[in-house]
Amino acid sequence: MTQSIQEQYAPKNSCFGCGPANEKGLRIRSFADGDQLVASWQASDHHEAFPGMLNGGITGALLDCHSNWTAAWHLMRRNGTDSPPCTVTAEFHVKLRRPTPTDAALQLRARVVETDGSKVVVEAEMIAHDKVCATCRGVFVAVEPGHPAYHRW
Repeated sequence: MTQSIQEQYAPKNSCFGCGPANEKGLRIRSFADGDQLVASWQASDHHEAFPGMLNGGITGALLDCHSNWTAAWHLMRRNGTDSPPCTVTAEFHVKLRRPTPTDAALQLRARVVETDGSKVVVEAEMIAHDKVCATCRGVFVAVEPGHPAYHRW
């Protein structure tokens, strides 16, 4: 099996959304596909707001972490480095477009739409049964030494 971006660059990361080392987390696995990152994720019953539908907070966590990794991956490629910088969410806005069913794998797609130095703007979407259920636009920044997230990966 191919390693995800998270497994390759942050195998000890314990983030709830994307940390491979968090056994109780969501463990998003993002992969490069052209100029975007994609992921497939399957919910369990304990991720539901009500039977058959995903909790909105889980939706936000999935989109936030997947978008954050898209920003980090973009900065790594742009800067020609061997590993991504640690990036954090400065802001993100999620639009819940329709209830998200949990009976099939969800597809996540994210791409960079703006960049300025260490700041990256990412747009993402969550798809179930070929319908966009949620979208996100977020701002992510690479952190410097002294920030609590610096070297978290």
